[in-house]
Amino acid sequence: MTHTILRLPEVKTRTGLSRSSIYLRMANNEFPKPISLGGRAVGWVEHDVDDWIVERIELSRLNDHE
Repeated sequence: MTHTILRLPEVKTRTGLSRSSIYLRMANNEFPKPISLGGRAVGWVEHDVDDWIVERIELSRLNDHE
């Protein structure tokens, strides 16, 4: 299985969230945690971010029907 690591600019583009929103959601356990790439560099596993996006879509659509 291939794992792609996304850096912050790509995560921001994919989610539509700002840096501060991403880190706030991570602090509240509402967004996937990044992995260390060494030094001060971090990245997110693409699959984790994609799963989070799908979950947001499903929750949004579920709430629209209530």
